[in-house]
Amino acid sequence: MDSAYDAGMSKIFRILVPLIIVAALGGGAWWFFHRQPTDDALVLYGNVDLRQASLAFNGAERIAEVLVEEGDMVRKGQVLARLDTSRLAPQVEQAEATVASQQAALLQLKNGSRPEEIAQSRANLVSAQADALNAKAQFERQRLLTASATASKQDLDTAKAAAAVADAKVDVAQSALALSVAGPRIEEISQSEAQLRGSQAQLALVHQQLIDAELLAPFDGVIRSRLMEPGEMAATSKPVFSLATRGIKWVRAYVSETNLGHLRPGMRATIATDSFPDQPLDAWIGFISPVAEFTPKSVETTDLRTSLVYEVRIFVDDAKDVLRLGMPATVQLLPDAEPHKIDVKP
Repeated sequence: MDSAYDAGMSKIFRILVPLIIVAALGGGAWWFFHRQPTDDALVLYGNVDLRQASLAFNGAERIAEVLVEEGDMVRKGQVLARLDTSRLAPQVEQAEATVASQQAALLQLKNGSRPEEIAQSRANLVSAQADALNAKAQFERQRLLTASATASKQDLDTAKAAAAVADAKVDVAQSALALSVAGPRIEEISQSEAQLRGSQAQLALVHQQLIDAELLAPFDGVIRSRLMEPGEMAATSKPVFSLATRGIKWVRAYVSETNLGHLRPGMRATIATDSFPDQPLDAWIGFISPVAEFTPKSVETTDLRTSLVYEVRIFVDDAKDVLRLGMPATVQLLPDAEPHKIDVKP
């Protein structure tokens, strides 16, 4: 009987011991994944993100040169590509000639009549007055001859018309002299100035188009993608390069509301990656989202998949350019360290 009892107890122990071990492991796992981290051990997981820009020409023309390759480091203001300017250069010359012509015309109006022009107008008036006196004398002679029946009525009418024409020429010469002395009207100068401004604006536009024929790097960065080649037709909607920034990058992570109170802007942290686990980078919290959102698909932990979380960006000055877009990273927060000074812009 004792043997049967011992056998039964042994069988029970063989069943219970594994169950107890499994229960202990399950409880430990539950505690590990649901424990509330303290300020001294808050760790976040996320992916490296950075600013990047798609660079396109500000105009439509055929690409003449592409000067950089994928992976090249470029500096702000560096020429990356050029358009064909064979059709644009003559437009610049034409606009410059138009501006020069209108500047000369405006200067002529502002200077008014030259002394020689006024003297010529006076001489024309004297000549017209002399012609008028002569025509008047001819008319008087014909009138006397007609009265004595020596000349015909037709000759008298002809002389009378010639005298009237001569008087009209005197009036024209007097008006011309007055205009020469007075100079151009203010309205004419204003009109010429407006035409000049329009031509100068057109010249500035074609000059800017010539400048835009060179695609410049807007900031220091790395060429991520070279999307077009020489001979292709550029357009404002067709990027030629994808340019990624160097220097300041960040890790995009998410925290639940229960852990949100442990975070504050400027809190120091370190960032480690699988590629450089023993070379953590100094970082700081630069952004905490004020709006909750559902956990993104990239977060797959069971306790966060259906939760509302807050986005956090942990910034890092990656001077050596070791972080890559999308690289997984581990963020160790340092609540006791001196906080990073964040510039507050108005």
